[in-house]
Amino acid sequence: MPKESFLVNRMKSIRFAFNGLFLLVRTESSIKIQLVIGILVTAAGFYYEISFTEWALQCLCIGMVMGIEGVNTAIEKLADYVHPHHNPKIGRLKDISAGAVLLVSLIAVVVGLIIYLPKVF
Repeated sequence: MPKESFLVNRMKSIRFAFNGLFLLVRTESSIKIQLVIGILVTAAGFYYEISFTEWALQCLCIGMVMGIEGVNTAIEKLADYVHPHHNPKIGRLKDISAGAVLLVSLIAVVVGLIIYLPKVF
């Protein structure tokens, strides 16, 4: 069987990534909530006419929170597959990955407050 070209291989990788993204959005309630929050702050960005730099920071925060949530979900699913019964070590790994989501989310809230508090008050 001939080896696939680099371009064909990259296109397949992108297709797999989009499949994963759509699966994440369709099946995970936490991502759905974060997507709604992302849409709301995006609407707020248009309403308050935030600057280019503020848009960049806001988009970065939305992407980081949703991306880390995706990684957290993958870690949880893999941990449940590898060890379906309760295991304190697996629970610790899942707590750490959830903590990473919390950390990025808190930083995103701080960035949002920095952007929007001066515009609201």
